[in-house]
Amino acid sequence: MSTSTWRRAGVTLVAAIVVAGAAGCQSGEKEPASGAPKAESGSGAAVTQVLTAAYKKTAAAGSAKVHMTMEMPASLEAGGTMEMTGTLGWNPGVMDMTMKGEAFQVSADAPEQIRMLMLDNVMYMDMGEQAVPEMDGKRWMKMDLAAIAEQSGDAAAQKELTSGLENANQDPSQQLAVLLGSPNLKHVGAEKIGGVDTEHYKGSLTVDEMVEANESLDVLSDKERKDLLDGMEKSGIKGYDTEVWVDEDGYPIRMNVGIDSPQGEIRMTADYSDYGTAASVQAPPAGETFDLAQMLEELGAAGAGADTTAQ
Repeated sequence: MSTSTWRRAGVTLVAAIVVAGAAGCQSGEKEPASGAPKAESGSGAAVTQVLTAAYKKTAAAGSAKVHMTMEMPASLEAGGTMEMTGTLGWNPGVMDMTMKGEAFQVSADAPEQIRMLMLDNVMYMDMGEQAVPEMDGKRWMKMDLAAIAEQSGDAAAQKELTSGLENANQDPSQQLAVLLGSPNLKHVGAEKIGGVDTEHYKGSLTVDEMVEANESLDVLSDKERKDLLDGMEKSGIKGYDTEVWVDEDGYPIRMNVGIDSPQGEIRMTADYSDYGTAASVQAPPAGETFDLAQMLEELGAAGAGADTTAQ
């Protein structure tokens, strides 16, 4: 496989994990307290009631259509703008998204867009016709992140990648659940989004608060959790600003996440619609997929054999 194809695949994978990580920063499993929405009141109790009701409705919907944009500083590996459009399901966790943008336009032969499927904790990327000759006549790249992490032999990396993929399955209701834990959650006011009447809410979370709220990180040991926090501290990330707009039916129709980093601001905006829409996803036929984990395993075995021969 050529360097350009591998680089394209690598940047695509990085971008996918960034998306998963951004969602994971907001994900969690805690159940908010119940209450009836009172959007007209600006009190903290009323804000909690509105977002709790939105949490329950969104969790019950199970799926939605989504249009997501990410803006990343040019100094990052996957810098630039990325746009993802498609269907996201969280009961069970599935994804059928089309991704485009300058963030993965790293070579002249890169496709204008990439379709990305996810089900059963496995990603499939349509790498385009140009990649077929370099992927044994196949255009779909299979990325089982758990298997890829296992090939690395790094237990901490395995947990982190697996957690990241699980977070990609998290739904907007879980993002609301963690937002409810913000110590400065507030009602901003009424706004129109795409002609729709909404109520606008916002809050922020420090890195410590995010890690504490994200129960998918409970698999980490105390040392791994400390290392994660230390790494985030060294990266210069201080916290996460989150905003949500809830429509008159009680569903979040827009969510923003902003992350300040030394390289600049990372911003993700997701617009949701058609809650409860069908989210049926089928994996590409095995004969049309190039298994990245299997290839890495074969490369590892070949390397081990070469080492043994050298001895």
